[in-house]
Amino acid sequence: MKRVTIKEPLTYEGIGLHKGEKISLKLIPSENTGIIFKRVDLEEGKNEIVLDIKNTFDLTRGTNLKNEYGAAVYTIEHFLSALYMLNITDLIVELNGNELPICDGSAKTFIEIIEKIGLKELSQSVEPIVIRTPVSITKGDKHIVALPYDGYKLTYSIRFDHSFLKSQMAEYEINLETYKKEISGARTFGFDYEIEYLKKNNLALGGTLDNAIVITKDGVLNPDGLRYEDEFVRHKMLDLIGDLKILNRPIKGHIIAIKAGHALDIEFAEILSNI
Repeated sequence: MKRVTIKEPLTYEGIGLHKGEKISLKLIPSENTGIIFKRVDLEEGKNEIVLDIKNTFDLTRGTNLKNEYGAAVYTIEHFLSALYMLNITDLIVELNGNELPICDGSAKTFIEIIEKIGLKELSQSVEPIVIRTPVSITKGDKHIVALPYDGYKLTYSIRFDHSFLKSQMAEYEINLETYKKEISGARTFGFDYEIEYLKKNNLALGGTLDNAIVITKDGVLNPDGLRYEDEFVRHKMLDLIGDLKILNRPIKGHIIAIKAGHALDIEFAEILSNI
């Protein structure tokens, strides 16, 4: 597959989920650079963070990167999910803060703003990751398996010990058309009992019912309800696609995930990188 960037620069402003600050995002076309996040609010020369699995850290509540100087960028998984589906391999991502805008809690906005300006195919190629024999990882009751498959398919199962959200499973062929229709709009979610803890720890300060689903014991707080009956598992698929974008290579295989999360996703990406 050919490497891809965007046709022209674009800018977007939004709120960061955890700090609640207004973030200005500028995407700039590049060639053969990979994906580079640049913190324009920090000292030049120490403010570039390369999309590389070696730069991941603190994967408890999102996928985050930092460089050797301590410059960091948080909550990149929804953005990376959109980049994967648009086949974008080369991009400069300028930010004036330490996290990506949360938009509506999904990847839909990123897909829309990038598609408006268009993509540019580059002359160089990128080598896909082809699953030729089964590979897997297990941590307790969390599992990810990859099987040989002529295409890219995801199967995902979640299970919670909760009165409203118990278990969901979904399976999709992963292509741009299906992603836009079935996955890109699935929003991030959390439980009402987590909110107080998050706020006390200066997290989710930008979280609102406009950018996250809040689950109660018998439903959701969001006045418009859910976009899909199984929106929760679809969002987990969105996250997994974004987390595996850390390798910046297309994947050919069938990936099956059970109760996985960001930390396990990145460990699995490490396994895939050695195939």
